Amino acid sequence: MFKKGLLPFALVGVLVLAGCSDSNATTPEAPKDDKIVVGFSVYDMQYEFFQKMEAGTRAAATAKGWEFKLHDEKSDENEMVTGAQALIDQGVDVLIISPFKPSALGPIIAKAKAKGVPVIVDDIGGGGAPYDAIVISDNAGGGKLAAEYMAKQIAANGKTSKNVASITCEPSAVYAARRNAGFKEAIEKAGFKVVAELSGNSKAEEGYKVMKDILAKNPDVAGVFSCNDPMGVAAANAIKDAGKNPVTDIVSVGFNADPEAITAIKAGGLAATVAQDPKAMGELTVTLAEQAVKKQTITFDNAAEREVYNPVALITKENADSVK
Repeated sequence: MFKKGLLPFALVGVLVLAGCSDSNATTPEAPKDDKIVVGFSVYDMQYEFFQKMEAGTRAAATAKGWEFKLHDEKSDENEMVTGAQALIDQGVDVLIISPFKPSALGPIIAKAKAKGVPVIVDDIGGGGAPYDAIVISDNAGGGKLAAEYMAKQIAANGKTSKNVASITCEPSAVYAARRNAGFKEAIEKAGFKVVAELSGNSKAEEGYKVMKDILAKNPDVAGVFSCNDPMGVAAANAIKDAGKNPVTDIVSVGFNADPEAITAIKAGGLAATVAQDPKAMGELTVTLAEQAVKKQTITFDNAAEREVYNPVALITKENADSVK
C-alpha cells in the first residue's frame, strides 16, 4: 500500500486529472427512467362500459411496461378539464381521454400540444379539437347488422308489413346517430320503409313513451331499432304492454350489449342487440398512443376526422352467453 507521503508525483498528477474529469460534463449521468407514462381520463367509472374500457387500456399499457395514471371525470365537465390537465402537468408522455363533454376538449388538447403530448380520444366525440386520433365503434356498420338481422327475422316471423321504426339518441350524440343512419340505409335497401324516426334522448323512460306513440300511429310496424339498449329494452317493454311480442310480432333490436339487454334477450324480451367492445377499444387506443409517441404513421378508417373504427357484433339468443 502506498503511504501518503511517498506517492509518486506522476501518479498524483494522474489522480488530479482524474478528479477533474469526474466533474466534467461528459461523465455519464445516472440512468434516466425512460418508461412511458400514459394518462387515461375516463368518462365515468361508475358505468360498466367504462370499467371495461379502463381495464383494456390499463392491461395494454401495463403489458408494454408503461406507467398508467387514471383520472375519473365522474360525468362532470369541470372535473374532466381540470383532471385531464392535471395529468398533463404530471408529465405524462401521452394522454388518452374518453370525454364527458367533447366540446370542452379544446383547452385540454391545447395544453397537451404545448407540451408535446399526443392525445388519443376514446369514444364519445372529439368536439372538433385537433386530437391525434379517435377510436369509435363501427356505428354505421352496427346499424347495418341490425337491419340485416331484422329483415330476416321479420320474414321468418311471417310478417308481410314493410314498415319499421327507428328510435334515435340525443341530437348531440353525433357518432351514435350513425347507428340509425346505417340502419335506415340498409333496411330501406332491403325493401322496408322507416315510418317513424324519433328521439328518445338515450333515456329508457323516453324510449318507452316514444314506442307507445309509434304503436299508436303505426300499429303495423314489424320492427324497431333503438340507438342504445336502455331505450331498446324500454321499447320492447312498451311492445309487451301493448299485448305484442318484441321478438315474434315486432322485431326489437338495441345497441351496446348492456347487461339489461343480454338478460332481456335470454328471457325472450328483446330480439337482439349490437355489441360494442369497450375493452378492445381501450387496447386499440394504447396501440395508437404508442404510434403517436414514436411519431409513426397512423392508419385511419376516416382520415378526414382521424377516426379508427373498432368492430361490433350482433348478439342474439344464440350467442348471448358469449357476452362477458
